[in-house]
Amino acid sequence: MQAGKKNKECQEDRPGNPDLMSKRALITGITGQDGSYLAELLVEKGYKVYGMVRRASTENFERIEHLRDKLELRQGDLLDQLSLIKLMEEAQPDEVYNLAAQSFVPTSWTKPLLTGDFTGLGVTRMLEALRVVNPEIKFYQASSSEMFGKVLEVPQSEQTPFYPRSPYGVAKVYGHFITVNYRESYDLFAVSGILFNHESPRRGREFVTRKVSYGVAQIKLGLAKELRMGNLDAKRDWGFAGDYVDAMWRMLQQKEPQDYVVASGETHTVEELVRVAFDHAGLNWKDYVKVDPAFFRPAEVDLLIGDPTRARNELGWKPAVDFPGLVRMMVDADIARLKYEHRLP
Repeated sequence: MQAGKKNKECQEDRPGNPDLMSKRALITGITGQDGSYLAELLVEKGYKVYGMVRRASTENFERIEHLRDKLELRQGDLLDQLSLIKLMEEAQPDEVYNLAAQSFVPTSWTKPLLTGDFTGLGVTRMLEALRVVNPEIKFYQASSSEMFGKVLEVPQSEQTPFYPRSPYGVAKVYGHFITVNYRESYDLFAVSGILFNHESPRRGREFVTRKVSYGVAQIKLGLAKELRMGNLDAKRDWGFAGDYVDAMWRMLQQKEPQDYVVASGETHTVEELVRVAFDHAGLNWKDYVKVDPAFFRPAEVDLLIGDPTRARNELGWKPAVDFPGLVRMMVDADIARLKYEHRLP
């Protein structure tokens, strides 16, 4: 526990330096959708923000480009324990937000072992690094509504049993329970946010919401003629990612560590998503959407709807952007993006 002692001594030195008086945060997955919104929020709150990025031949910092001069980016890898310990020692964070994962559900079927290593065991490596370096650090784990899978009750709350239906969901259950286990075994301030689907214009195009908004934008601008979709009857609880990262931060400001469901409390079908998006562009979705069995999952999750009562009552959290507003925001952003890329009027 010598490393932890050293870290505490370093933190005690902070008051002598005004630049070190603000809190420090470490975000894994900072280049992703959630990481970029969380980084914005923490920078606005005066945090010194460290972001973990993996060494890669190609770097994609598009989502955080506007923040680059306000962030400290450092290399690290959820598959490499020593890199995580080194990063934790260097950043000396007060709070760690573990958002990095292999997070695309269909890919978890083609790469189940890699998904388990990153999304499951990667959480253990982060917790071990924290425990060794400084067990006083507060830890946030990004859990997922996909853990509920074949739902055993509607809506889903913090007490609902898990029944994952994909390798991704299974790995997230492991990450969730290892966080609980470390909290109870080592008295860590470690929490999990069970976030339901949260989207934005920064969402990757492989995700269904962005696939729809981008497809609508292409069709509206004459760049495509159809949109191929999978199961239109699947239901999800969708919200805006910018709202949901605020809940993450609020969880680490509580006196006692607890897990929370973060959701809108509403459910919508993929067909509703498609209809709202096409309507916003002045198009009839039935003229362009083709159902393709190739996009169906091996085991489908049919209905997800969260009960955010605890988050609302204890965190004082509620979403600011509703479902139609989210969809319209994403369509507008993709139309603007494609107009710029293709130099269209």
